Amino acid sequence: MASYPPMKLVSFFLEILPLAGFFLGYEFYGLFVAAVISVVLGALVMALNWIQTRRLARFALFSLLLSGGMTLAALYFNAAIFIKIQPTLFNGIFATVLLGGLLLGRAMMREFFGTQFQLNTATWFLLSRRWGLFFLCLAIANEIVWRNASDADWVAFKTFVAAPASVLFMLAQLPLTLRGRIAADAPKAD
Repeated sequence: MASYPPMKLVSFFLEILPLAGFFLGYEFYGLFVAAVISVVLGALVMALNWIQTRRLARFALFSLLLSGGMTLAALYFNAAIFIKIQPTLFNGIFATVLLGGLLLGRAMMREFFGTQFQLNTATWFLLSRRWGLFFLCLAIANEIVWRNASDADWVAFKTFVAAPASVLFMLAQLPLTLRGRIAADAPKAD
């Protein structure tokens, strides 16, 4: 049995905390409370990350701001649609940015993650295309599910299909990412 460093397990738990809070909040209190719990837990995770690293990840910050804004709109207008379309907007915006960047000759994944990973240009472009198409598929899937399923089924899709699919897709990109790494002391001319 593999052993994992305690900090990795804590980090993993913190990353899934907002999703777990959303699911449990829905089960016990309904969709609106679930959304609030998820935003509060997301803010807590971001604050803990800030305390630990003194950095805010742009991707996570954007997600939290969008989720918080859509949750406030849902509460203000008493309309669950704002909660249900949040994944469509999030994934649709990222698909547009990533795929639009490719049309303009820019690998936008480098813009988001270039400080965390040193990859060659071809890898950045391939990752941008793959993630852009994946986000587009998630946006379309969310639209299909929330429009044709009950709230409970949509929550189950969000928790047990979309989230695990994202993790599996990320893991599937790991071989490409590892092959595309450049040495830290190599010139960044590409």
